[in-house]
Amino acid sequence: MKRVRPILLGIAGDSASGKTTIAEGIVSVLGRDRVTSLCCDDYHKYTRAQRKAKGVSALDPRSNFIDIMQNNFLQLRKGEAILKPVYDHEVGDFRPPEYIEPKDFVIVEGLLAFHTRKMRDAFDVKIYLDPQEELRVDWMFKRNTTKRGYSLDEMRESLARRQGHSERFIHPQRRFADIVVRFHQPKTGANGDPLNADLILRPTIRHPDFTEFIDQRPQRRERCLAITLGRDQGMPVDILNITGSIQPVTADTLMEIIIDHLPVRDTIVTMDVGAYWEGTEKRMSRPLGITQLLTCYHLLNAQIKAG
Repeated sequence: MKRVRPILLGIAGDSASGKTTIAEGIVSVLGRDRVTSLCCDDYHKYTRAQRKAKGVSALDPRSNFIDIMQNNFLQLRKGEAILKPVYDHEVGDFRPPEYIEPKDFVIVEGLLAFHTRKMRDAFDVKIYLDPQEELRVDWMFKRNTTKRGYSLDEMRESLARRQGHSERFIHPQRRFADIVVRFHQPKTGANGDPLNADLILRPTIRHPDFTEFIDQRPQRRERCLAITLGRDQGMPVDILNITGSIQPVTADTLMEIIIDHLPVRDTIVTMDVGAYWEGTEKRMSRPLGITQLLTCYHLLNAQIKAG
């Protein structure tokens, strides 16, 4: 029997926007034995110390081996193995390269995943993460000072070097995504309240029909789940609004609708869908879980289409 080519998911977004968290949940649903994951950060040209000395940031395409990245994406789509560089964030330096063989699904996440047209064309599904900026900066400080060995002074210097680079190099990739995910704080509420999520669903891929479940009656003023028509960067879109305070039964029902639309159910594991870590504490976000399941729906359908 002819093997279906690997299905590629691209996840792009600024530093600490949640790319790895989204990817980990998708891997847990599809199964680690079926997914190959890689990060675009491995294609940096310079060590952390070299970037500091040169006054450059990792967000600048000129600080990355874009040509090698692009070739590797295209090789993986063909089902070919690659020899990939490895960047160690804990020490800010490189380790020996890694031999990677693509499995059924390949998840690529990073700052510049959609930088060139050929890179974008390698992906079957493209997601861009666009969280509220205050949240993202807070997440970046916490991550880099606790997991990546940065001091507070180094973080401030890094932010200064990146000034303007996000708007110039990262944000323009947003328009190429099939789904844009924006986590944000509720308009009313205290810090620490569950985050809301808006999912901008572009017509570049076919999404499941949520209207059979979502209550759109005008009198329902405080809906925890709503879908509306809108425009994003000049394109007509559906916008799925999910509040962090959504009732478990409501979220679980929506997840069941997505699962019911899946071409296969027996291989799906939903135990850790929506899970994330806050320091050493494992927490659960239903908007995150819905996002991860919706992505799996698209990947599995892309696999059928490719076959």
